[in-house]
Amino acid sequence: MGARILVAEDDVKQAELVRRYLEREGHSVVVTHDGRTALDEARRRRPDLLVLDVMMPRVDGLDVCRILRTESDTPIIMLTARSTEDDLLLGLDLGADDYLTKPYSPRELVARVRTILRRVDRHRSADSRLRIGDLVVDTARHQVFVDGREIDVTPAEFKILACLAAEPGRVFPRQKLLEQAFGFDHYALDRTVDVHVMNLRRKIEADPAAPAFLLTVYGVGYKMADRPGVRDAS
Repeated sequence: MGARILVAEDDVKQAELVRRYLEREGHSVVVTHDGRTALDEARRRRPDLLVLDVMMPRVDGLDVCRILRTESDTPIIMLTARSTEDDLLLGLDLGADDYLTKPYSPRELVARVRTILRRVDRHRSADSRLRIGDLVVDTARHQVFVDGREIDVTPAEFKILACLAAEPGRVFPRQKLLEQAFGFDHYALDRTVDVHVMNLRRKIEADPAAPAFLLTVYGVGYKMADRPGVRDAS
């Protein structure tokens, strides 16, 4: 089964060549030609892999890589005309998974894409899909489904939801959920979690005022219902 690949390359002819080679492999490919659009498409489509040119207008590839690494673990192959060791190390330090220096063979790019996707598939197991009733949280693909319908959530919302879904019935204090969503060093108020949970309820609950999945434990925090729709004393 083919992967969803986003190609961000400002050279239109090169981008179309890469698209053709990847589509021959059975992949679904979307092409963008500037960094700003690449960011928008990566957030909207959540591709399985990103092929990212360094030298692009509006937002360069290094900044795109830096920003996306704070939001997801999507594999990134960077393309660049720069060939110094410092340039290569910078891209890898920012979170790129691989690097190709121009000019490169499209066949080599396809081979590297195949290698990375194979590695990702080895790490992706059946338990990456967390199921609670009609709610499915796919931690490998960063996707959320309710009754088979995909739900659009922000990176912070996803982290909170995945944390709760991984241990249904366990009560998580707000501070713990803050750490999951933003990291230990991020300054945020408990109210931030309440806002994210409120937004999640609007997206995944049939009736946000009477939630079946995301339950409040007053004075403590939140938990995922282990039996959605069955209310308990908390």
